[in-house]
Amino acid sequence: MPEGDTLFRIARTLRPIMREQTIQAARRGRDWFRIDADSFVGRVVTEVEARGKHLLIHLDDGRAIHSHLGMTGSWHVYHPGQPWLKPERRAALVFELAEWTIVCFSPKSLETLSPMGLRQQSYLRNLGPDLLSPDFDEEAALARYRFHGELPIGEAVMDQTLACGIGNEYKSEILFLERLDPFRPVEQMSDEQVLSLLRRARWLMHRNLRGGPRQTRFGHGKARVWVYGRAGEECYECGTAIQMRRQGDLGRSTYWCPACQPPSCPLEGKRR
Repeated sequence: MPEGDTLFRIARTLRPIMREQTIQAARRGRDWFRIDADSFVGRVVTEVEARGKHLLIHLDDGRAIHSHLGMTGSWHVYHPGQPWLKPERRAALVFELAEWTIVCFSPKSLETLSPMGLRQQSYLRNLGPDLLSPDFDEEAALARYRFHGELPIGEAVMDQTLACGIGNEYKSEILFLERLDPFRPVEQMSDEQVLSLLRRARWLMHRNLRGGPRQTRFGHGKARVWVYGRAGEECYECGTAIQMRRQGDLGRSTYWCPACQPPSCPLEGKRR
């Protein structure tokens, strides 16, 4: 499932291939009738960037192609004539460059944004500080968490308007590593606890930019995660059975160890 580090890697891969290149041909999948692929032909790609879980391909006419990959989407890069790893029926958008074929498969959403739309779209404008940005403002993120103090921390970390980049797998893993009860309201946490969580998220996401399967457990055998997807199995730290509960309006799965992450954790430190 693509999270912030996945989109960062995709942008890092596409940028040197697409930037300053002319789109020589483009076509859309049959289910993506709102995309005017012909309008991309002859346009030059000026930049490729990730904003949290969003990917933006900027064109020289000021427009941007915006994609959100959801659970199953992906971007692939092929040499002309190279066999695709996924069936063509899943292709939403195909770009032909001079030396490369770029394919977007099965995105959750795909659209073209005008310069004004790029500035006005609330899902981009309202994004919180990007955890992978070199200019990440942790004080601004802390202030946003404080403003939504009633949220359980397991919901807050998934709210991309507070700080963007964390997805469902990182949520459970980071909360376990920080020994935080996922259902504890943010207002019952200290500033130090919130900042420690954000710093842990940044560290893990940067560590996973190296590629390969996402990993949060290092130097502890073959298992790559601590709790995610392990409901009913023993906690690696204490042996207690890992639990899973649906959380938030979308009912996303949250995994945690009830012994390592007890609901009665005392408030530590001070709020500013």
